[in-house]
Amino acid sequence: MANTQVIEARRELVAIYEVSKTLASSLDIAKTFREALNYLIHAFDWRRAFVLLAEPGASLRGLCAVGLTREEQQRLHYQSGEGIVGRVFANGIQLMLPDVRTEPLFLNRVGGTDQHGDVPVAMLFTPISAERRIVGLLVIDCLNPDEGRQFSGDLQLLKMVATLMGQALLLHHHVSDVHDNLQDEVRRMRKVLKPSKQIDHVVGVSQPMQDVFDQVYRVAPARTTVLLRGESGTGKEVIARAIHNLSPRKSEAFVRVNCAALTESLLESELFGHEKGAFTGAQGQRKGRFELSHGGTLFLDEIGDISASFQAKLLRVLQEREFERVGGSTVVKVDVRLIMATNRNLERMVQAGEFRADLYYRINVVSIQLPPLRDRREDIPAMAQYFLERFNTENARNAQFSKAALRVLTSCYWPGNVRELENCVERTATMAQGDVISDVAFPCQGNRCLTQVLHHIERVDAVSPHRLADIPVVEVPMTPPTVSSPPLSPGDEASIDHTEDSDGPAPDSDGKPEGERERLVWAMERCGWVQAKAARLLKISPRQMGYALQKNGIEVRKF
Repeated sequence: MANTQVIEARRELVAIYEVSKTLASSLDIAKTFREALNYLIHAFDWRRAFVLLAEPGASLRGLCAVGLTREEQQRLHYQSGEGIVGRVFANGIQLMLPDVRTEPLFLNRVGGTDQHGDVPVAMLFTPISAERRIVGLLVIDCLNPDEGRQFSGDLQLLKMVATLMGQALLLHHHVSDVHDNLQDEVRRMRKVLKPSKQIDHVVGVSQPMQDVFDQVYRVAPARTTVLLRGESGTGKEVIARAIHNLSPRKSEAFVRVNCAALTESLLESELFGHEKGAFTGAQGQRKGRFELSHGGTLFLDEIGDISASFQAKLLRVLQEREFERVGGSTVVKVDVRLIMATNRNLERMVQAGEFRADLYYRINVVSIQLPPLRDRREDIPAMAQYFLERFNTENARNAQFSKAALRVLTSCYWPGNVRELENCVERTATMAQGDVISDVAFPCQGNRCLTQVLHHIERVDAVSPHRLADIPVVEVPMTPPTVSSPPLSPGDEASIDHTEDSDGPAPDSDGKPEGERERLVWAMERCGWVQAKAARLLKISPRQMGYALQKNGIEVRKF
């Protein structure tokens, strides 16, 4: 007798362990409850089992069942106080019926007595509680040929199982509430924040680039001519290709031409094609880029560098979408979407008579301004990491940036924009010793940056006045300049407009702008933002230069 009790206690202990492990394996309570019931049915030779959960309106509905058909499970629905199931739920107490046929409140809704008409069927009901309230009901039935059998051990086991189920339900409700709150917060934030858009092979989480991406997505589906504007190296060709890939023409050709790389005669032949014998060396008919891009997109880069005579020829093509090959008379019609790009100030060129106004209005339909890299510094770390990962893939390396190295990259001025950043990353990764690239590995840290030297070669004399105006003057938000000299007294406030008696080289009067602030910026740009050198150029003392920079609020750029 004692051994039987020990064996039974051990079996119940193993059952509790298996049920608790099953309930903790997933947050899908329907799945875990069904697996737990399935184990109990086989372990204790019970016949059927099901779990009912409370719903709003004081009703019970079946969550899961074992041993019931699908039609029987669909009938697991009770109101509080309805039948014996509803009474047990309403009272919140355990109940054992040794023979359900003798209970007048038993509804037999799932056919518990139909399969074994001559054998009594016992049913055990156990409430499931959570946070001191009844949230469900655990019900099992089994055959009871010996009506004198006591089910006290089974009731105790079911009470422990129901307690574990109540804890699982409580955890499920808590996780569901947290998930719903997070979803609500996400939906709220989506209404507040502008959705982030991305373009393949373009890194841009900053607001200026998000604005560009938004314009790209808007203009891509149309046939409209697009003019991409921005400094050299800002990625105009990449954006042009993105517009093509997002357009209905993405399956057709994307043809690009650099207008600045060809002479006028070669450019005309390259774009329009030529007939056999049109010129020396034309041994056969050749299609131009317009014909090759028929149905697709033609990207004309550096459109501001074409000659005045070719501008007239291009204008006719843009208006009529037809042309004649060089040396031919047959009119060729094309369906081409045009995307153009330039780093020139077309408005100033129109004013100076160097660019046709009618052509300007024809190509300036949708204009997208690409920001320089210095205006979107938050993109620099991700962009540098992108270039470094590509370098590692191509060279079987595992180079990484240190935090100090990323700070150096972020603080640079980058006159060459993305192209210069890419070259800098590749050059530094190639020459770095070891896999960790530190801040001292960059050439600029040792005054060895060739780009900086090239950018500040004093060649302003060779530039025409309107081209000088094209050079952008952007004040980068850096650390304010440090001036070691004390503030000047009112008597020492020398204006840079009255410095004819000082020693030093005289600036070029043709390139020297009007206005004190403009002269200061012009001088600092010409001298690589070296205050002493700019002071000599303006024929003032370094002390007066420092005071003039402070007075005009000019921040010194650092390279």
